[in-house]
Amino acid sequence: IRDRVYADNGSTTDKAPTAAAELVSKDVSLVLGSYGSSVAMAGGPVFDEAGLAAIGVTCTNPNITAGNDYYFRICFLDNFQAQVLVNFAKDKFSAQKAYCLGELGNEYDQGLIAFFEQNFDGEVIKDSFTSDFTTYLNKAVAEDVDVIFCPVSIAYATQIVGLAASMGLDIPLLGSDTLDSNVVLEAAQGSNVQLYVSTFYQEGGSPKFDDGIKACINSNADALANNGGNDIISAVSAMGYDAYYVALEALKAAGSTDKAAVKAALPDVTYTGVSGSIAFDEQGDAIRDTAYIKTADTANNAWTLETVQTVE
Repeated sequence: IRDRVYADNGSTTDKAPTAAAELVSKDVSLVLGSYGSSVAMAGGPVFDEAGLAAIGVTCTNPNITAGNDYYFRICFLDNFQAQVLVNFAKDKFSAQKAYCLGELGNEYDQGLIAFFEQNFDGEVIKDSFTSDFTTYLNKAVAEDVDVIFCPVSIAYATQIVGLAASMGLDIPLLGSDTLDSNVVLEAAQGSNVQLYVSTFYQEGGSPKFDDGIKACINSNADALANNGGNDIISAVSAMGYDAYYVALEALKAAGSTDKAAVKAALPDVTYTGVSGSIAFDEQGDAIRDTAYIKTADTANNAWTLETVQTVE
C-alpha cells in the first residue's frame, strides 16, 4: 500500500465519528479498523454516508455490519463467540449455573452476556457493574456458580483477575477476546486463577509469521515494553496483519484506488491468512466456524491452547 493515513479514535465513541470523517476528508480508498465494537458502530455511519468501505479487525458486535453496506469484518461475531464459550463451559465444567458480569451500558459486554444467556440452558445470574468488584465476586461465590463469564475491557479484566487471585477464587473465569492480553495474563501470574478466553489466533498457527513478529517485538526496548515486556503474540496482531493483506487483495482485484471500485471488489475477496481462511458473506461478515480457547498458565506466565472449539 503506497500511502497510509492514520486517524485515532482514542477508543472512545465520541471521537470515533471525527476520526472517521478525517479519513473520508483525506480521500482514502479503504479503511482498516476499528478493533473495538463500540467505536466501529459510532464511526460506521460516516463511512456508509461517504461510500467508503471499511474492514473491521476484531470488532465482533453483529450491529456493526447490520444496515451498513460499507462495513466488512474479518473476525467472528459475538453470537458465535458466546456459543463457543457456552459449549466450552458445558464440555469442560458440566456447567449448570453461570454468573455473568459486564459493565453497565457497555454494548460489547451486554451484547455478549445476552447471547450467552440465550444459549446457556442452565441458570444464569447477571450483574452490571459500575465500581467495586469485590461485591460481585463474593456474590458469585455465595451463589455457588459453576463458571463466571466476564466479557469486559482489558482495564477491568486486570482488576477482576487480580482480585480473583488475591481472594483465592476457585471458580473458573471465562472471558471473551478482549481478555486475550498479556496484561491480563500478568494479573493472574503466580496464582491459582482458572482463566479461559476465546480468541482469534493461537501462537504456533503460522511459525513464519510468529518468527517475524517476535523479531519485531524484540527489535527495540519500546516495542518489547509495549507488548507487556515479553514477545507473546496477541491475536489482535495476527488479525491486523490479515486485515492488511485482505485490503491488498481488494485493491488488486479492483485494479484501482477508486473507493467505489474497491468496495465493489471487496465482497468477492478471499484470502488465506495466519488466522485461517477469510471470505465474506452477504452481510459483509467473515465466514468463520472455529475459535481458539486459551488458558492462563499462571506458573509460567504464558497462554496455552486449551482447545479448538467449533460451532456448527
